Amino acid sequence: MAVDIIHQNHLNMFKYSDDEDFREEEIKIDHGFDNIIVVDNLPQVSLGGEKFDKLEKVIRKIYSKIGGIKDNGFFMPVDEKTGESLGYCFIEFNTRQEAVLAKERTQGYKLDKAHTFSLNLFEEIEMYTNVPEELALPQMQPFKQMENLQLWLTDAKARDQFVVRARQDTEVSWNDARLLKPESVHKHPFWTESYVQWSPLGTYLGTIHPQGCAIWGGASSFERLRRFVHQQVQLIDFSPGEKFIVTYSSHEPSNSLDTHTVVLNIFDTRTGKVKRCFQGSADEFAVGGAGDLTGISWPFFKWAGGRDGKYFARIGKNGVSVYETETFTLIDKKSIKVENVMDFSWSPTDPVLALFVPELGNQPAKVSLYQIPSKVEIRQKNLFSVSNCKMYWQSNGDYLAVKVDRYTKTKKSTYTGFELFRIKERDIPIEVLELENKSDKIIDFAWEPKGHRFAVIHGDNPRHDISFYSMKTTHHTSRVSKLTTLKAKQANALYWSPCGRYIILAGLKGFNGQLEFFNVDELETMGMAEHFMCTDIEWDPSGRYVATVVTAVHEMENGFNIWSFHGKLLYRIMKDNLSQFQWRPRPPSLLSSEKEEEIAKNLKKYAKKYEVEDQDVSFWLSEQDSEKRRLLNKEWEALLKKWNSDHDNERLKREELTGCEFSDDDEESEAEVVISEEVINVKEEIITHA
Repeated sequence: MAVDIIHQNHLNMFKYSDDEDFREEEIKIDHGFDNIIVVDNLPQVSLGGEKFDKLEKVIRKIYSKIGGIKDNGFFMPVDEKTGESLGYCFIEFNTRQEAVLAKERTQGYKLDKAHTFSLNLFEEIEMYTNVPEELALPQMQPFKQMENLQLWLTDAKARDQFVVRARQDTEVSWNDARLLKPESVHKHPFWTESYVQWSPLGTYLGTIHPQGCAIWGGASSFERLRRFVHQQVQLIDFSPGEKFIVTYSSHEPSNSLDTHTVVLNIFDTRTGKVKRCFQGSADEFAVGGAGDLTGISWPFFKWAGGRDGKYFARIGKNGVSVYETETFTLIDKKSIKVENVMDFSWSPTDPVLALFVPELGNQPAKVSLYQIPSKVEIRQKNLFSVSNCKMYWQSNGDYLAVKVDRYTKTKKSTYTGFELFRIKERDIPIEVLELENKSDKIIDFAWEPKGHRFAVIHGDNPRHDISFYSMKTTHHTSRVSKLTTLKAKQANALYWSPCGRYIILAGLKGFNGQLEFFNVDELETMGMAEHFMCTDIEWDPSGRYVATVVTAVHEMENGFNIWSFHGKLLYRIMKDNLSQFQWRPRPPSLLSSEKEEEIAKNLKKYAKKYEVEDQDVSFWLSEQDSEKRRLLNKEWEALLKKWNSDHDNERLKREELTGCEFSDDDEESEAEVVISEEVINVKEEIITHA
């Protein structure tokens, strides 16, 4: 979704967002020495020679990707006697933040085998040369109490928040489903340049600006917590545990000799320091897919499952590079060598990596599972006559489904089957699942979150069939079995509730927003509805409510609807030029499975409190409706009284215009009722008695 929003906002890339400090930096350029860096250990070259100009060009190119260098902001001193450079240079940036970032990112940069950059801020050199003889004790800074960033989770009404972007406004609101309306929490115009993004646990809200990105947090204040300097940043992504944030930018070449470059930074979320920087030509980063704007498939780095965010990986030309976050270097200083690897994905919960390699010559295609950090291949499955392959992990990492499109014997058509890996079982057994009608096209596939079931939409237009399967039989044995097939449905997308059990069978695009709310436990439809031109569907983290959204992809009907899990429309909000709707994620529950089972058993006892609150809300809403009707009735009576008064006042004028005397009294008027009868048909029938 982020890439789509980038495309929508590409023309507005250089309009400034309403981040006060970012705007101040853009308007108020630093004029001191704190925005100057000193780059030492450079080659010594002769002034006026070809090497001097080449060295200056190389250094400018390195640092212009990090920040804006001022006009006449580059100076490389030269020895007046020899005419050679002194081995260092000064670079002046527009802001201090850019200078600090340049120091962090290029400290120890190897220009060649004999020259490694050594950097200092100019103010540091001045500080070291002016050390006072007497020790001055540092002043104690007063303690500032920070807002509890998890306070929003303690909402007394157990509500969830969502963020909406429409035109230049970004607004965070509570979903108050009992009052049938959203409650605004924080509204901010020009908060971001292109889009906003919640972190995976809901702690931060990320925004994008020309000078970099920022994260905000809190239950209602949404104070800025940290900024990350990255010029012309376009995309951001968080690690699963929110420890790190990845930023991306793509830079067009300044002349025909330069190449299109890509810069990716990995920042520490708490300190704001750059942990690792990747940069190079767009061709190097386009392995595994490309987009028209970004030049890469996003997210470029995929993180291992789990909150620790210990590993991340990327596809290389001859394998997969896996990094660990202690040193941000390759594990064992080398990649997993796999020729022609096309796709990979992590288990959502464990450091297990799944790779797909297509057929190459006489070599069959294969799906391999690797254990990290040992890089040991723990399972492999060879696949023959493969046209395409896609992998789907179940949310607990218990199962991996591999959708395999295979060529028929004539190779003029394809058919689809599934390879189902049981990851947590001994030796990782694999089952093959093929549909009854092999020629059916697979429209969509989705695992039940935290469950053992999955759903498949298959068949040809105009209507599709939907089949539900279980990885367990009635005796809980390891065998896939079909539960049911729903015939001829107007659906092309599947949306499971985060808690499982319920699923929305959605007909988007050509089906114009058909919605079927289905209970998989009972295999029955709970409700049917329609949201015309719906483009997106998002369940809230609790699985109690679901939002259907019409974004600015369509020119009309922009807005969102909030539904109950069983398909009752609760309220509708219209928003012109709506570009984004996102629920705020919740972190995993801290309760043990035993405690959750105990709560489920005693649910009636806990529910009494909320039933009383629901009754109070219903009574309040009823009073609100009664009051609204009373005001409308009062307004009508006042309008009727005024009309009668105006009618009486104009009576003489009507008589004067018509020359007749009018009477408005009902008793003076007579109505004549005329009754006429007409014979339609006459039929005679003789009835004989037995």
